[in-house]
Amino acid sequence: MKTVSLSLALQGGGAHGAFTWGVLNRLLNESWIKIEGISGASAGAMNAVMLAEGWRKNGAEGARQSLADFWYDVAAQDVGFEIPGEMKSSVTKWWQGAFQYLSPYDVNLFDVNPLRDIIPKHVDFSKLQHANSPIRLFIAATEVSTGKLILFENKELTTDHLLASACLPHVYKAIEINQKHYWDGGYSGNPAIFPLIHECQSKDIMIVLLQPLQREALPTSKDDIDDRITEIGFHSHFMREMHAIATIRKVIGNRRWLLGKIEKRIKQLRTHLLTNGDLLASLSSETKFDNRKRFLDSLREAGEDSADQWLQQHADNLGKSSSCHVEALFK
Repeated sequence: MKTVSLSLALQGGGAHGAFTWGVLNRLLNESWIKIEGISGASAGAMNAVMLAEGWRKNGAEGARQSLADFWYDVAAQDVGFEIPGEMKSSVTKWWQGAFQYLSPYDVNLFDVNPLRDIIPKHVDFSKLQHANSPIRLFIAATEVSTGKLILFENKELTTDHLLASACLPHVYKAIEINQKHYWDGGYSGNPAIFPLIHECQSKDIMIVLLQPLQREALPTSKDDIDDRITEIGFHSHFMREMHAIATIRKVIGNRRWLLGKIEKRIKQLRTHLLTNGDLLASLSSETKFDNRKRFLDSLREAGEDSADQWLQQHADNLGKSSSCHVEALFK
């Protein structure tokens, strides 16, 4: 099959990022797909960096191994934690609720974050920063003082930049980098699409989502309302960006002349959406903190199955045409 250059936009979502791990596993089996760039926030950023680092070491096989090593290291943080599933759900809900009224500056005094020890074990940033790194990275974080989306690229990445992208402000102290403070990238770009348009050459962009584009049920309980408000907040910038792309495409229509550079790029764009709305809609918000190995493995398997189904239906679209109608979904 003819080689197709593809850029990826990976959404954040805590432990649900294991679904994306599965998606990437399946895509890495296709030698005709060449990944040029990856944009990611939070868990999406972790997946992006682990894939790029593994690819640097040993191509597709190295990428699969790097992703597995990282996620199983995350799961190992639960060694000896034998709380049953339903009870753990209740404990997590209590913990989440408590942090709504407490500051990490009061409770998490030593800023304990398991990822601070996990990340350096799996990434040699001095090599990933090199100009010849095979995959371009765009890691999203939110600057606390301005609320702006900040994108960190290969040449500057360190453990702190990844921690910044996944810094939940109710749980961890803001990450300080060069006298500026950062929170989770999901607040300002989850995921950011524009760097893949402006900075990459690939005309095909695949967006991997960790929350459904639409929920049918009206939230009526306090917990469900709070969860939906949080979900909308983390989804809003992505929806705005896709709305802007849809609007530009609609205005351009079939015009071929008098188009600016960006308009031409957006007109040529081939967009693909990979998700599993039914599965993701069925998962409660507290499962984003569930790092048990069996749960992560179940999400990985679901991601692999979803990617396999997508490839069966849409592999022929890659390099030729969009497999999702941006104007219909986001206008």
